[in-house]
Amino acid sequence: MKALEDKGFKAPTEVQEKLIPVIKKGKNVIGQSQTGSGKTHTFLLPLMDKVDAARDEVQIVITAPSRELAGQIYGEASQIAQFSSPEIRVTNFVGGTDKQRQLNKLGNQQPHIVIGTPGRILDMINEQALKVHTAFAFVVDEADMTLDMGFLEEVDHIAGRLPDKLQMLVFSATIPEKLKPFLKKYMENPVVEHIKPKTVISDTIDNWLISTKGKDKNRLIYQLLTVGHPYLAIVFANTKQRVDEIADYLKKQGLKTAKIHGDITPRERKRVMRQVQNLEFQYVVATDLAARGIDIEGVSHVINAEVPSELDFFIHRVGRTGRNGLDGTAITLYDPSDDLLIAQVEKLGIKFYPKEIKDGEIVDTYDRNRRTKRVKSKDELDPTLIGLVKKKKKKIKPGYKKKIDRAISASNKQKRKVDRRQQTRTARKAKKNSNQ
Repeated sequence: MKALEDKGFKAPTEVQEKLIPVIKKGKNVIGQSQTGSGKTHTFLLPLMDKVDAARDEVQIVITAPSRELAGQIYGEASQIAQFSSPEIRVTNFVGGTDKQRQLNKLGNQQPHIVIGTPGRILDMINEQALKVHTAFAFVVDEADMTLDMGFLEEVDHIAGRLPDKLQMLVFSATIPEKLKPFLKKYMENPVVEHIKPKTVISDTIDNWLISTKGKDKNRLIYQLLTVGHPYLAIVFANTKQRVDEIADYLKKQGLKTAKIHGDITPRERKRVMRQVQNLEFQYVVATDLAARGIDIEGVSHVINAEVPSELDFFIHRVGRTGRNGLDGTAITLYDPSDDLLIAQVEKLGIKFYPKEIKDGEIVDTYDRNRRTKRVKSKDELDPTLIGLVKKKKKKIKPGYKKKIDRAISASNKQKRKVDRRQQTRTARKAKKNSNQ
């Protein structure tokens, strides 16, 4: 309760309200909810409440698919642990850190709570330094991302080293088919809770759509960042190469820009994340590695330099802004070839506002679907009448307009007559068949 007070939490989120009582009872849980719904505290609070700090052994094991996510969970667990007496020991095991130092430390004392990436945790277990057979709970966070990044095998090996009588919690934004055999293998009668988001993204986010047709994309991103005056902006690209291109261009224009992607060394990534949190950078260019679950405070603008091919990533990217009830702006750059992807995003209930940069300002512009959205007559015209209508646009003789209107009216009347005749025939046929 002291930790919650320190965080300024007043009321539980929906996922916390539904699952904390279930987790307290020791049940296995599959929690499906979006990033930013309060999942981390959903498992940390009830599990840490059960930790016996007097016992010098591992009691909880938590895996996360990336170092950044593991670091985030570690930060939240450490914040809760500091209010415990005696002290609850929390350790973060991720790649890119001093392995020997961690092994030496484990030789002297085991942590109560183990948090980390699957590879490094398994490494510590295989070295026979980390003793996880005493754990009462195992948490797999962001399980779908764990599967996508190819770490499910390591998670499987970790689960195999844990005791049979174990509370297992799996949290995931989606439950892909390939994840189900793993869940079935380790979880008996789990409580499955799917927290459907009230809206796919926060209603405090404005979604702008900007066409890149005939424009220099890098220059357009630079203009958006300088015209829009963001407090902190993240530019997302689909590939590491594109991230490098955008970041290099922005740096050449004099903008202090950080970049985050998989090819950057873990140590460097950790340093950059820390600098971003300390607001030493106003602009960050990243791949989707930074889109899932990483909570960078104060992001006012998100720019999709490209439309992601997976809809989930659009939600995760845009969800970096507009957090905790704050306003946010998400700008998506699109090429005419992206129309299908944009239409799919709109089907999720996201409304785009078309914008363009004009005279150094961001202004409203035409809807890309304006042609297809024009009101059409319910009665379609035949080709000869279309020809008449086209002629109407040119210089016309007196009385020509009335002639067109009469022709259209006569055509529609004839169509209705044919339709009625067809309906009568169909009705007679149906009656005849029913009498046979």
